[in-house]
Amino acid sequence: MVVQERLELDGRVVIVTGGGRGLGRAHALELARSGARVVVNDLSVALDGKAEGAQARSAADEVVDEIRASGGQATANHDDIADWAASKRVVAGALESFGRLDAVVNNAGVVRDRMFAYATEDEWDAVMRVHVKGHFCVSRHAAAHWRDLAKAGGAPAGRIVNTTSGAGLLGSVGQAAYSAAKAAIVGLTLVQAAELARYGVTANAIAPSARTRMTATVFADMMAPPADAGAFDAMAPENVSPLVSWLCSSRSGHVTGRVFEIEGGKLTVMDGWQRAATYDAGERLQASRVGAIVDDLLGRAPAPLPVYGAT
Repeated sequence: MVVQERLELDGRVVIVTGGGRGLGRAHALELARSGARVVVNDLSVALDGKAEGAQARSAADEVVDEIRASGGQATANHDDIADWAASKRVVAGALESFGRLDAVVNNAGVVRDRMFAYATEDEWDAVMRVHVKGHFCVSRHAAAHWRDLAKAGGAPAGRIVNTTSGAGLLGSVGQAAYSAAKAAIVGLTLVQAAELARYGVTANAIAPSARTRMTATVFADMMAPPADAGAFDAMAPENVSPLVSWLCSSRSGHVTGRVFEIEGGKLTVMDGWQRAATYDAGERLQASRVGAIVDDLLGRAPAPLPVYGAT
């Protein structure tokens, strides 16, 4: 039997947005098993972000019940993470319930899949609101808390774990809004890492490939569980959560501004934009020469990875 070394998460307080189902639920349960106290934030909405109607118990409450039944500590939060005032209550609630805040896992998201030529303004706005503004709001309020703590002489070991996607790194046909939002999250992560280091805060992003409500239908064949019940289920969302737990722990303080792709048991550090090839004329470029220069540069640069779904 393999005995896993316990992460240094005992007593740390972590907010998980969209923590009621899928990846968020898996993260919340894994964090609690590792000793963290968890704020499970979830609105209990449908995949498109619309209200599901009255329920006896919300998705967040069910996860909290499961954590408490296993001896862990957790509290549910039902605020809208893309609303400025409501997202501030998420952070304030963590401080009120547990007296501290150590990490934010930005996981909540919605989809509005449609080919770009048919996409609507409302669909675009909905995806940007939840993914981009949702990542901004909760992290911004948490960062203000850690900044004030550091300026008062404290030593926060704050952690921000953002959720991007292969769609944000490479693009995905039929998912223009989602791809753009997830790409924006990478840019946000890089700036958070650079600006918040002075306060003892790290920021990293994960690009998970796992079976969720978003992927189970769009990528049905790839996400299907293995036919053999005893085989490794590479697409189970629980496979992603150990990385999240480690990034939230006190051991990960030396890692910031990085993007990790994770699928099953495979973990990859993604390499962002680099200057692949350069030409410097030393003077203003002539339009008649640009074509030849571009062809030369592209010939010396590595070919980009293909967009998901491209033929």
